[in-house]
Amino acid sequence: MQLRKLGNTGLDVSILALGGSSLGSVFEPIDENEGIRTVHTAIEHGINLIDTAPFYGLTTAETVLGKALRDIPRDKYFLATKVARYGYKEADFDFSAERVTRSVDESLTRLGIEHIDFIQVHDMEFGSLNQIVEETLPALRKLQAAGKARFVGITALPLKLFRQIMDRVDVDQIQSYCHYCLNDSSLADHLPYFHEKGVAIFNSAPLSMRLLSDTGAPDWHPASPELRAACAKAARYCNEHGTDLATLALQFSVANPGIHTTIVGAATSKRIVQNIREALQPCDLNLLAEVEKILAPVKNQTWPSGRTENN
Repeated sequence: MQLRKLGNTGLDVSILALGGSSLGSVFEPIDENEGIRTVHTAIEHGINLIDTAPFYGLTTAETVLGKALRDIPRDKYFLATKVARYGYKEADFDFSAERVTRSVDESLTRLGIEHIDFIQVHDMEFGSLNQIVEETLPALRKLQAAGKARFVGITALPLKLFRQIMDRVDVDQIQSYCHYCLNDSSLADHLPYFHEKGVAIFNSAPLSMRLLSDTGAPDWHPASPELRAACAKAARYCNEHGTDLATLALQFSVANPGIHTTIVGAATSKRIVQNIREALQPCDLNLLAEVEKILAPVKNQTWPSGRTENN
């Protein structure tokens, strides 16, 4: 497994990280024992970062992950989880210092560990940026000082929010999703700023939440019909040329050396091994060029998320 320097953290991270959403049955029901095997297999094959959240499966992902990590030495992996999002409705967000402090303790208990490597504000577009700067992040820094977390980070869909926060307060890490994949690579425009700040850069959802797959996006996906159709056309083109769009998408995302790690979910040990094998292979540049032509009409098309003023 190839490693990259993780910003100014001093850590070396695998270019492919394991996402915990699948462990929470977010996309489809999974067998818990197989989920545990998936975690073990990922670490055995060189993945050293796992990202999860209380929101994934409404604590199920953290619970399953905790069971998987019981017999694994703590120095074998870095673990990232989140605070502030606990459900699907806006009322299920709570960015208060009291709640995020309690949330970290709850996560530590579910995960069965003494410290979290990266504690992140989850989907901050659903909150008040002033509260995040003045209350949420200071509370997480206190937990960091207490030894419960090593680094403090932020996550969001709207890319502009990262700069709006980071121009006001320091963070150690950011996580962006659906913005460095075949149909949307707009994260690349922000990399110079992130590198200047020295933050760790996590890129997640390289398949754009299954838009870039043979099965296509689930019904709840917020993509427009135009974007769905273009991705489906690209998937058919890849099939006609003896491969699949998901493979190309994963290879594209991990190839950028300016992005430290790319997070991909997997619900089976077979799937994570396949992801690793595909990620370490160079993509077909001719195929990539043709797929990029198909996706050009919808390039960097995104969708709103969170509060209106944050989009």
